[in-house]
Amino acid sequence: MTAAAAARQILTRLTEVMASRMHAQGKLDQVVEIIGECLSSEVCSIYLLREGMLELFATRGLNQSAVHVTRMAIGEGLTGAIAQKIDTLNLAEAKAHPDFLYRPETGEEKFHSFAGVPIVYRERAVGVLCVQHVEPRRYEDIEIEALQTTAMVLSELIANAELVDEEEARVLTQEQTGPQALTGLTLVKGLGAGHAVYHQPRVEITQVMAEDTEAERQRVYRAFDRMREQIDTLASQAEFGVGGEHEEVLETYKMFAYDEGWSRRINEAIDSGLTAEAAIERVQQHTRMRMREIDDPLLADRMHDLEDLANRLLRIVAGQVGTAASQGLRRDTILIARNLGPAELLEYDKRRLKGVILEEGSLTAHVVIVARAMNVPVIGRTKGVRTTIREGDEILLDATAGSAIVRPLPQVADAFQTRFAKSREKQATYASLRDVEPFTRCGTRIQVMMNAGLRDDMSSLAMTGADGVGLFRTEFQFLVSATLPQRERQTRLYRDVLDAAGEKPVIFRTVDIGGDKSVPYLASEIAAQDENPAMGWRALRLALEREGLMKVQARSLLEASAGRSLYVMFPMVSEPWEFDAAKTVFDEQLAYLRAQKKQLPERIHFGAMLEVPALAEMLDVLLPKLSFLSIGTNDLTQFLFAADRANPKLAERYDWLSPSILRFLRRVMQTSIGSGVDVGVCGEMGGRRLEALALLGIGYRRLSITPAAVGPIKELVRKVDLAELSTAMTGWLAAPGRSLRAELSAWADARDIEYD
Repeated sequence: MTAAAAARQILTRLTEVMASRMHAQGKLDQVVEIIGECLSSEVCSIYLLREGMLELFATRGLNQSAVHVTRMAIGEGLTGAIAQKIDTLNLAEAKAHPDFLYRPETGEEKFHSFAGVPIVYRERAVGVLCVQHVEPRRYEDIEIEALQTTAMVLSELIANAELVDEEEARVLTQEQTGPQALTGLTLVKGLGAGHAVYHQPRVEITQVMAEDTEAERQRVYRAFDRMREQIDTLASQAEFGVGGEHEEVLETYKMFAYDEGWSRRINEAIDSGLTAEAAIERVQQHTRMRMREIDDPLLADRMHDLEDLANRLLRIVAGQVGTAASQGLRRDTILIARNLGPAELLEYDKRRLKGVILEEGSLTAHVVIVARAMNVPVIGRTKGVRTTIREGDEILLDATAGSAIVRPLPQVADAFQTRFAKSREKQATYASLRDVEPFTRCGTRIQVMMNAGLRDDMSSLAMTGADGVGLFRTEFQFLVSATLPQRERQTRLYRDVLDAAGEKPVIFRTVDIGGDKSVPYLASEIAAQDENPAMGWRALRLALEREGLMKVQARSLLEASAGRSLYVMFPMVSEPWEFDAAKTVFDEQLAYLRAQKKQLPERIHFGAMLEVPALAEMLDVLLPKLSFLSIGTNDLTQFLFAADRANPKLAERYDWLSPSILRFLRRVMQTSIGSGVDVGVCGEMGGRRLEALALLGIGYRRLSITPAAVGPIKELVRKVDLAELSTAMTGWLAAPGRSLRAELSAWADARDIEYD
């Protein structure tokens, strides 16, 4: 007998029993008899939650005197473990399991084999369905599947019969899971507290038994067609077309999406009498059970991909394809997602969004750049998210430490809030420096500018008192747009930004897309097989090849800056000729506008980003052509060290206070002396207090950093004597160790300078 046939036979008989006028206890007594008979099992028992305990409600094969007498706590014995973990057990020898607990009143000592599945209602375990057999043996897959199907139906029938207090079950489950700690990779530092909201809300299955099997089958067929269309669309987008891990994930998705075996198993579950939603969930339950038995991490990852795809199919068939953003955030929220795109993140209310936890994610993902601009803390590569966090759970997120506490104890929450309050006090202190110019103790004025990329970011200019925008990432408009932004839209954005800045300068970096910042409408322009996208066909390389892209942006910037000063910076310049080629595009557009009698910028300042180490060897050629030079420490560091920041084993290995990077940066500064070119740093390095000390010590006087770091860096600058610091840095770099972190920390401690 197939699993579908066994389950169909059980469901048919269960439906008749539950539709009868028999009292609840009589129905359960009939249920265990039916299941035991259909599965040829000597024992079948049902345990349900009552007053916080799992109570034996009905049994076939155990002592009847144990009914309503045998009780176990959640987590106690095999049955309690199933309810606690919401997991399936299949044991040839029950007594050999560490959770085995013998209850003499049941008379189960003669039984060896044991299998049990949780009875789940609205994502909560409300009971356990067990079978046992005298002979030691593992139950067959078809038997376990039949049990899982039966448990799904039982959950609905039990709830309808009000055999379990739903509210009690909800509270009990929260108590039993208790506080849990999660760890991940720090993507955006910060603290946040709120309630868990899944980016793609879980589908609540309200109807398990089908009224029309053929109608349910057609619903699944339509859902499969739509899902496959979505996957094929993803295949044509650059987000999944840059090679490496993304391409591998896509190929796995396509393999599963078109897998006939998967769709056949769902059809078999529908044949057993389940609705489309319940059938998909039943197959998922079996997949989860298999995943726990897989030792191969690569194969386990592929099974996780199947689970993710099944969730997509479930949302489609249930008509719940929207994200939580469409429903709006009703309270302070920690957003939970497998991954996010920048446009998806921007859909959320920034006033309510207090943090993000990703199951995947990397330091180089462009959603991280957007999150940092929004000042939203983020951790990624977080294991155990879906098994630990439930919708609505309270979460304390410490992204700086790469950790989160789920369902914290009151004293832990109080301690977190105290720490949060101290952080806010510091922020208030930094805010008070808004109108204070950052002079060092020796009287040197340091330029502290901010990075931006969104129109909304410009409000931070007045709030922080930054000297201007040292890096405006124009690619944000491209990343969050479904199509290439037209010239009018670009011009409007740039004009709005300049209006918001007033007299303060704004340095516009021309579009830096491609590589790890892919956009679907330029897929054909990006090398699909880049093994390292960060070093591939991106930024200025792409823009110079796609001449129309550069021309439109040049015209937009020139028109938006009419009557004002325009600062333009070209990213990822590798050789001087690339700068020349990019400047030529602007010169040609400037000539065109002049011929059209259009109002022009009063003055244009051209600059370049030094991110590619090779450019440092050509500064004698490049500097005479520049008004300013900005060092992009994020990409420069990974290029210098040949260390991919997306690789967790390398992400923290190479310190920004390594002598090699500091010597390189000092050499660039010394080369520029006397050139008349303003040299600064724009990158995360300048926003860290200890690293900022090092930069000041080797001669840098302009830093462009995140808005949140402006106050802390201004406060730091006012405590520094540059002559003293520079002398110390010269000595440390002359005979360095592995890092200067210890030396700088000791120096700061001796002068009461905070640097954490």
